[in-house]
Amino acid sequence: MELVGKIIMVMPERSGTSARTGAEWRMGSYVLETINDRYPRKMVFEVFGADKLQQFNIQVGEMVRVSFDIDAREYQGRWYNSIRAWNVDRNIQDPMMQAPVMGVDTTPFGAPVAAPMPTSAPVESAPYSSSVGEDLPF
Repeated sequence: MELVGKIIMVMPERSGTSARTGAEWRMGSYVLETINDRYPRKMVFEVFGADKLQQFNIQVGEMVRVSFDIDAREYQGRWYNSIRAWNVDRNIQDPMMQAPVMGVDTTPFGAPVAAPMPTSAPVESAPYSSSVGEDLPF
């Protein structure tokens, strides 16, 4: 999945050591506010790994397209969502002209949906003629 928006907050980086492998890890969390919605929405996403943090180098105020995966995990009978970015793209041409991302419904609940505009002039049919001797099967 992916969303286009503006980074409105960069939270302090977290780090630690894996209990299983003993390897050190780093993770950053960011808040993205959507721009294509009638009512902008916010999403917190994470970037895991020192190499990805350095590669993306996300800053407040940037317009980005974030590609991410959503997963959930259970801990002591409660479930928690995890939104992890696997790509961050800064090459946004004109964010206000971007089409909505497939799989994300940006229409507010209950909003009227406009009918599609015709792309060509309607074809006029020939007037009805009641000529005798037509080859109709009925």
